[in-house]
Amino acid sequence: MLERMRRDIRTVLERDPAARSALEVLLCYPGVHAIWHHRLAHWMWRRGWLTTARFVSHLSRFVTGVEIHPAARLGDGLFIDHGMGVVIGETAEIGENVTLLQGVTLGGTSLRREKRHPTLGDNVVVGAGAKILGAFTIGAGSRIGAGSVVVREVPENSVVVGVPGRVTYRNGQRVKGEIDLDQVNLPDPLARTVENLLDRIHALEVEVEELKQGLKAPTPRER
Repeated sequence: MLERMRRDIRTVLERDPAARSALEVLLCYPGVHAIWHHRLAHWMWRRGWLTTARFVSHLSRFVTGVEIHPAARLGDGLFIDHGMGVVIGETAEIGENVTLLQGVTLGGTSLRREKRHPTLGDNVVVGAGAKILGAFTIGAGSRIGAGSVVVREVPENSVVVGVPGRVTYRNGQRVKGEIDLDQVNLPDPLARTVENLLDRIHALEVEVEELKQGLKAPTPRER
């Protein structure tokens, strides 16, 4: 348990440039506190102490602003940055080295007692305010842009932006390897399409203008 707590602190120090010391992380990071509360609640949930586990989760939400259902499964290396407004549903599963920014929702779309929340692969980054709704998988290494609403499966190493979320790739290529926290340089396929249309319209306008000039040119007889 102590080793996992040390890893949680190291994770924050590695991914948050604002963190200056292990003591600061220990005392002042609600995302870390929410994860620790969840481990206790999850331990109780697995042993059948359901109401007690929910009560621990409820207290954790009151203290940290992060709501994690006791049944949710969280992998090692999870980093919840700022944390306020993060909601993780009952059947959600999170892989290793995942990063969630404030306001993220891992929600469900079914009223049945079944798998109804998303599964996040390893090294996924979910931007501020993003909503992932449904029982599907976000592939390892993917990035979800801030404010996106994702309602369908995402392949590995993808970038998703927009409402509803659209899958694209950075500079036309898959992103592989290390955790990528960049939430600014996200390609927008819709904007790219509009830009291509504007370029084509401009080219057509030039051609039309050239044709007009050709029609206005004097013929040999007129000369």
